[in-house]
Amino acid sequence: MSISIPEDKTLATDVRLSQDTLTIELQDGRSISAPLTWYPRLQHATPDERKNWQLIGEGEGIRSGESQESFQKWLTSRPERSI
Repeated sequence: MSISIPEDKTLATDVRLSQDTLTIELQDGRSISAPLTWYPRLQHATPDERKNWQLIGEGEGIRSGESQESFQKWLTSRPERSI
């Protein structure tokens, strides 16, 4: 199977979050969805924190370089809350 990769990058234009899904709207009309379990900080974020987002890097997807140690430190520093 072969795939074609467009020369022009397709950029993100909007982001939506549900209780368990991250959906990214692309400028060409497509949507990409992924489970929040793939994004632990979003999964553990409060509703107000989830509303506080912005597109960076001109909307290009870039993988986080955060280590598991850094994430665990952040997670343990958060107040406990019921989900």
